Amino acid sequence: MPLFSGPFRKKPPRNAEALERVRGWCLSALGGEADLTISEVECADPACPGLETFILVMRPGEAMQAAKVRKPLVEIAEDDIDEALRYL
Repeated sequence: MPLFSGPFRKKPPRNAEALERVRGWCLSALGGEADLTISEVECADPACPGLETFILVMRPGEAMQAAKVRKPLVEIAEDDIDEALRYL
């Protein structure tokens, strides 16, 4: 995989069902009191699996926090979310 594949490369379509499943697990792990942004990003490090999923957690009156799961969105399990959000 090239180190930088370019900003205009065609990305695979987003899986809405996987996104909603992961969003639900995130809200459950966080107690339901947060706004979330969930994004898949291609990792530039050759040791990465390719796509990673980033979760940004925004709560009123607090600094934004971020978590990363080193898997594509469709491969994430509930245990992955529990582990990623454990300290947020």
